[in-house]
Amino acid sequence: MGRRGYDWGVNPSIGQRLASVVAVAATPCVVIAVAVILFLNPVWVAFDQGRSDVAGLTGYTPAQVQSVTGSILSDLVFGPPNFAVPLTPGGPPILDDHERSHMADVRSVILGLGLIALIAAVLLVGAGVAARGRRWFWRSVALGGRILAVGVVVVGIAFALFFDQAFETFHEIFFPAGTYTFDPRTEKLVQLFPDQFWSETSVAIAVAILILAVATTAVATRLGREFETDPERQTRAGSWLP
Repeated sequence: MGRRGYDWGVNPSIGQRLASVVAVAATPCVVIAVAVILFLNPVWVAFDQGRSDVAGLTGYTPAQVQSVTGSILSDLVFGPPNFAVPLTPGGPPILDDHERSHMADVRSVILGLGLIALIAAVLLVGAGVAARGRRWFWRSVALGGRILAVGVVVVGIAFALFFDQAFETFHEIFFPAGTYTFDPRTEKLVQLFPDQFWSETSVAIAVAILILAVATTAVATRLGREFETDPERQTRAGSWLP
């Protein structure tokens, strides 16, 4: 089979079309997961809790804020999802039953989205291996990056202009009604993670996603062009599907 029989854009096979769709869809999932992981750590959380004056809101010392937040993050990421962290050893949990139940729901959502991202990463790597670096694969990855970049700009503008409504809509999509509303005067969960924390973290994640999406698009475009201008690589790649 000649080169035109299997390269992207000239009589692509059904397998290539499916793999291309997979690459376009999987790329945003992987990029978003990487961006979220960058901020799901105690360093960022402590930094933005300081900016949000969480110590003042909770009445805790900065050391206590760091301690209880670290325990909550540990339960969230590693489990078990008890979220029964006390302020002092042997003391009562600082989160009530309602708050702990919501955090368990949050963990379930994170695990579900993480599983989707993992599957997307496996499919993306599989498509890349099968494509053997061919241009159509990198064009698909670049397209996924461009779609994500445009999407994050649109969503970012919506969050910037209508943060409260957007944040509420996000919760309505992922959590049952009535499980995510708390009294900021008495409940520690929203004092530890106030609106300022979430608005600034959302902006930071959006910026990270945008940077990663643009970088992914640029790198994939360059790799696709390199393949197109390298006859030896084209010969080595050969045909991967009839």
